[in-house]
Amino acid sequence: MTRKTIRIKLAKRLFNMRIAGLAFRDGHVLVHRATHEKFWTFPGGTAEVGESSADTLIREMKEETDCDVTFIRHLWTVENFFSFEGRKWHEIGVYYLMQMPDHFPFRPEEIVHRVRDAKNDLEFKWVPADKARLEALPLQPDFIPARIADLPLTSEHLIHRESVPE
Repeated sequence: MTRKTIRIKLAKRLFNMRIAGLAFRDGHVLVHRATHEKFWTFPGGTAEVGESSADTLIREMKEETDCDVTFIRHLWTVENFFSFEGRKWHEIGVYYLMQMPDHFPFRPEEIVHRVRDAKNDLEFKWVPADKARLEALPLQPDFIPARIADLPLTSEHLIHRESVPE
């Protein structure tokens, strides 16, 4: 069966459904990036038609880290509007709190994992989970550093507008 991502391209606009997870260990949070990009984000990927957001995160983490993650809870559903790579994006982002298995490497602030994912080379690292350090990366979406110390106990819906460094 052909996989079909939930992504619609329209000239200079793009709609995307992205699912991501926040994993913490010893005061650090796991981030990743495509090596050609200047910013970091949380691991995950684009949802596929017929796939739940939880299943998307499980699939993406297995594909990218070869790990089975444990879900803790849903954090945010975000209507995120930003410009990137010459397009205006409208993204629905679903963010979960998750746990990486103990065997996933933990070496703070070093690249702990690399993988080729489709046409992108990805790298993962653990960074201190505090506002100043996350803002210095830079990290996208940019609302999360201010909320990292006080994650919601119940699901939140947000509408957010940001700009991504080109």
